[in-house]
Amino acid sequence: MLKTVRYRPWTCKDCLQRVKSRRTLATAAVSPNHVDYAAASKFTKQRDDDTLRRVFDSRPFWREFSQRRANTSKRSGLVQNQYLTSPEGFRQFAHTSLQKCQRIVSKVLAVSTLEGYRSMAKDMDRLSDLLCRVIDLSDFVRCNHPDPRIQEAATQAYALMFEYMNILNTTTGLHDQLKTAAGTPEVASYWSEAEMTVAQILIKDFSNSAIHMPPKDRQRFVNLSNDISQLGSDFVNRAEPAKSHVALRKNSAQGLDPVVVRQLQKWNSISIPTLGVEPKLALRSMHDESARKELYLATRTSSKRQIHRLEELLSKRAELAQLSGYSTYGHMALSDKMAKTPEAVSNFLTSLIDSNRSHVQDELFKLQAMKQAPPLQPWDHAYYVQQRLTEYSMSRRSRELSRVPEFFSLGTVMQGLSRLFDRLYGLQLVPQETLPGETWNSDVRRLDVVDESGQHIAVIYCDLFTRPNKSPNPAHFTLRCAREISANEIAESAAMDPPSHPNDGMATAMNAGSNTLRQLPTIALVCDFPEPPVSGNGPPTLLNEHSVRTLFHEMGHAIHSVLGQTPLQSISGTRCATDFAELPSVLMENFATAPEVLSLYARHWQTDQPLSENMIRSMEADRSAHGNIYGAVENEAQILMALVDQAYHSSANGPINSTDIYHKVFSAHCALPDPQEHSPGHLRTSWQGFFGHLYGYGATYYSYIFDRAIANKIWQDVFRAGALSVDRDAGERYKNEVLRWGGGRSGWSCVAGVLGSNNPSNADGRLAEGGEEAMREVGRWGLGRDGVSN
Repeated sequence: MLKTVRYRPWTCKDCLQRVKSRRTLATAAVSPNHVDYAAASKFTKQRDDDTLRRVFDSRPFWREFSQRRANTSKRSGLVQNQYLTSPEGFRQFAHTSLQKCQRIVSKVLAVSTLEGYRSMAKDMDRLSDLLCRVIDLSDFVRCNHPDPRIQEAATQAYALMFEYMNILNTTTGLHDQLKTAAGTPEVASYWSEAEMTVAQILIKDFSNSAIHMPPKDRQRFVNLSNDISQLGSDFVNRAEPAKSHVALRKNSAQGLDPVVVRQLQKWNSISIPTLGVEPKLALRSMHDESARKELYLATRTSSKRQIHRLEELLSKRAELAQLSGYSTYGHMALSDKMAKTPEAVSNFLTSLIDSNRSHVQDELFKLQAMKQAPPLQPWDHAYYVQQRLTEYSMSRRSRELSRVPEFFSLGTVMQGLSRLFDRLYGLQLVPQETLPGETWNSDVRRLDVVDESGQHIAVIYCDLFTRPNKSPNPAHFTLRCAREISANEIAESAAMDPPSHPNDGMATAMNAGSNTLRQLPTIALVCDFPEPPVSGNGPPTLLNEHSVRTLFHEMGHAIHSVLGQTPLQSISGTRCATDFAELPSVLMENFATAPEVLSLYARHWQTDQPLSENMIRSMEADRSAHGNIYGAVENEAQILMALVDQAYHSSANGPINSTDIYHKVFSAHCALPDPQEHSPGHLRTSWQGFFGHLYGYGATYYSYIFDRAIANKIWQDVFRAGALSVDRDAGERYKNEVLRWGGGRSGWSCVAGVLGSNNPSNADGRLAEGGEEAMREVGRWGLGRDGVSN
C-alpha cells in the first residue's frame, strides 16, 4: 500500500522568502535558529559529551538547559511541525497534505508522455510520503501525547488520511499507470535502482489490496480482510483458559512464597489463577510434582471459544491467499520477505533445531540429574531451572553484581552510545534546546545527530522516563523518513498562501557536496525508566543490565533510520523486509556489554570510577551461567513457536485442527515430552490459543530469531574478528554494506556484502542469491545462548 515510513526536516518563513526571491536552493536550508555544527571544535565536542550525560542524569541541570529558550517569543509546532501549534493545527496539517496528494494523483492519472512516466516513481514516492507524514506522526501523537484534546485531534487527522489512503489503494488508474511506466523499457532503463525498487514495492502493495481482481472478487477480498481484522483483534484481546483457576490443597503449595499463599488461600486450599504472574511463580517453586503438573496443564489449555477464533482466522487467511492467487497464506505473506517461501523458512528452522539440540540436551541432562527419577517432564523445567539459579546465586559474589547498576546511569549510557557511534561511524549525539511547544512532555530530550564534518543529519526525541498512563513498552518510532526534496516542491511550498516549508518546518539539510535539499529523519525513542530525583540529590536513573540492552536495542533501530538515508522515503531506514528489520537492533545488543564498549562509558554515578575488569568478568560469567542453565531450551521454545506459525499458515483452504497441528510439531521437535499424553480425560492441551503473535506476525514469527542468527554471525565475523569490537573499519563496512541501504537493497546482498567473499559461509557468493540453501545456512549459524528472553 502507499503507506510507508517517514522522517522530517525544518526551515523558517524567512528561508522560504529567500526561495521566492530566487536565491539558490542552498539558502533555503538555513534558518535563524540554525546550529553551525561545522564550526565545532574539540572543546565543543567534549562539552557536548559532558552535557549529554548531565541532561539525562541531573534534573536541575536539565531544567536550566531546557529553559534557555523558554522565554523566547518564538514558538515551535510539535516536533518542529509548523502546523502543530494547537489541536486545530492537526486538521490544517491533514487538509493541506491531502490537497497536495490530490494534485499528485491528478498529475499521475493524466500522464501520457515519456517524461511524465519517467518521473512517476518519484511522484508516487512523494505521494506516499505525504500520506505517511500525517499518518505516522498522528498515530504516534494520539498514543503518546498526554493532552486528550491533542490526542483527539491527532486521531481525526489519522482517520482522514488513512481513509484517503485506502481509497488510493483501490484506485485502478494509479496501479495501471505505474505498471505501464515500469513495463516501458525507455522508462525502466532511465530509472535509478532506488526508483525501480520503489515502483516494484508499490505495485506489490496495490496487488495486496486486490486492485487487479474483478469487482465481485475484490468485494470478497475486502470482506475477508475485515473479518480477519476483527477475528485477530478478538483473538489477541480475549484470550482465555479453559479453567480460570486451579484449586490445590494448601500443603501441595509448599515452596511457594508464603505471602502469595496467603493472598490465594481459601480455607485449607489455595486457588491459583491460570493467567498472570501467580502460576509462573508457582511452577518455579512448588515442590509437589503432581500440583505442578495440574497447574501446568491448565495454564496451557485454552477455552473452546478461543480455539474456534483462531481456526476461523486461519481458515479465512487461507481463503484470502487463494483468492489472491497464492497456494497458502504463508506463500502470500513471505513473497516479499528474505525467506520468500514457507519451505525456505522450514529449512532455516529445522537447521536451527539441529544446531541447538546438543545445547538443549546438555541443559536437560543437568536438570535430570537434579530430579534423578522419573524422567524430566515439561512441568519440571521451570522448577529445576529455578533451583539451579538459586544454587548459582548463592555461590557467586552477588554483592559485587548488585552494584553494577551504579555504573549505568542513564546519562552515562547515552554518553556511551554517542561515543560508540563516533568510533564506528563518525557520528555524535548532541543535546539541543527545544523551543516552547516542540515536545509533547517537558521531560522529552532532543538530540541532534551530527557527523564528523559537522553536518546535521537527524533528530532524535528521547522520551525515556516513566509517567502516569504512559505505555511501559520500549519502542522506536520513525516520525518522518529521509528523502531528497525536489526544487519543484520548494517552489510549490513557497507559492502557497501563506508560504509553507517544504518539509512542514521539520529538520532539513543540504546533501553534502550538492545543491540538493533533503528531509532529515526524525525519530522518537520511548522507554519507561524511573525519573532522576527532582532535587538533584541522590542517585540519578540507574539501569540494570537488561534495561541497558533494551536501550541499545532501540537505538539500533534509530541508527538504521539515521544512516539509511536513501533518495526516496519508501525505502528509507527501517522500511525494509520484515525479516531484516530487527538485524541492526539485535546486533546493537552485543555492543551494550562488550568489554571494549563498557570501557567507553560505564562510570560510577558518584565517583566517576570506571567499571572494574573484575566486575566486567563477573557480568560475563553471570550471563554465561544463566545462558547455560536455560538459554538453549528457551531458544528451542522460540523455534517451536515459529514452526507452529509456519504449519498453521501453510495449510490450504479448508477445516484446520490447530490442536492436532500444534501437538504434531511439538512431538516431532521438542526435546521434552509432549504433554498431550498426560492430559486428564484425553483433553489435550491447546497452548496455541495464548499465542497472540499468530495474528500480528502471521507466517513471519521466525523473523526475530532469523535476525538473531545473522546478527550473531556479523558480530563474530566482522566486529569480533579484530582485536576490538569498536573498530572503525568494521563500522564503515557494516554501514556501507547494510545500514545505508535502508530497504533499497536485498537483505541477502547486504548480508553477503558485510561478511565478504572470503567468509566460508559465503563461498561462491551463495548468500547473495538467497533461497532455501541460504536459509538453511543461516540456521547452521545458530543463536548462541547469551541474551535470551529479550
